[in-house]
Amino acid sequence: MLKFLCLGSGSSGNCYCLWTEHIGVIIDAGIGYRSLRRHLQTFGLPMTTFQAVLITHDHADHIKSVGKLAAELKLPIYATAEVHEGIARNYCVSPKLAVESKRFIKKGETLELGDMRITPFAVPHDSNDCVGFRVEADGVRFCLATDVGHVTEEIKNEVSEANYLVLESNHDYEMLMAGPYPAYLKGRISGENGHLSNREAAELLANSASMALQHVWLCHLSEENNHPVLASKTVDSVLRSYGIVPGVDFCVDVLRRKVPSEIYDLKKASLSS
Repeated sequence: MLKFLCLGSGSSGNCYCLWTEHIGVIIDAGIGYRSLRRHLQTFGLPMTTFQAVLITHDHADHIKSVGKLAAELKLPIYATAEVHEGIARNYCVSPKLAVESKRFIKKGETLELGDMRITPFAVPHDSNDCVGFRVEADGVRFCLATDVGHVTEEIKNEVSEANYLVLESNHDYEMLMAGPYPAYLKGRISGENGHLSNREAAELLANSASMALQHVWLCHLSEENNHPVLASKTVDSVLRSYGIVPGVDFCVDVLRRKVPSEIYDLKKASLSS
């Protein structure tokens, strides 16, 4: 069975874990190396559970610990060529990745690791490059799309085929516009290559989710421009306006910035559902 755990989600650091009986991967390593190891120890998960690290993009809150994971644990770091270039330049990565630690992936090309099939897809964001990941294992399709500047047809297609989905719900637009951020930063966040708002995430779900979707986790919430209750209420309201009932049609939860989630078992949908 495919299992999912979030160790942190937000500008303070992002880190998601997926594993089966045979293989485990870490998606993004933006929390401190010691914190990552401590959290896994709390859950009784040895570091040997994981054999690879997948990186969405090269911003600090997604790559902080890649150097340590590669150097200390000899884990290969999978990213696009452009993201690897960004990692090499980023001041927060220490030690720098050795040549033998780098693995190169391409958007649209499927990578097979153990019993996982992993396919990166394009996500618009103001980083060197950015991808989401589709992970298929044990008859389940998991999708992660974070730091989404705007919704593309490709992202809609990935959402429509997902059984389990981690989706950015970064900010409340009104809260952002009324807040203390300077105009240029408000423009960056709300722009075509910034971050997805609560309402945009909800509209994407309402228009693209299929009956195959079982669980959605809202991720990368802003500490200054959002709140878990607000994100939940906005998504709930929008979905209900389309006749979709959270908790009945599919579950919706919010991932915390600095508090790990529970471990979720990602089960196949029953034949009756």
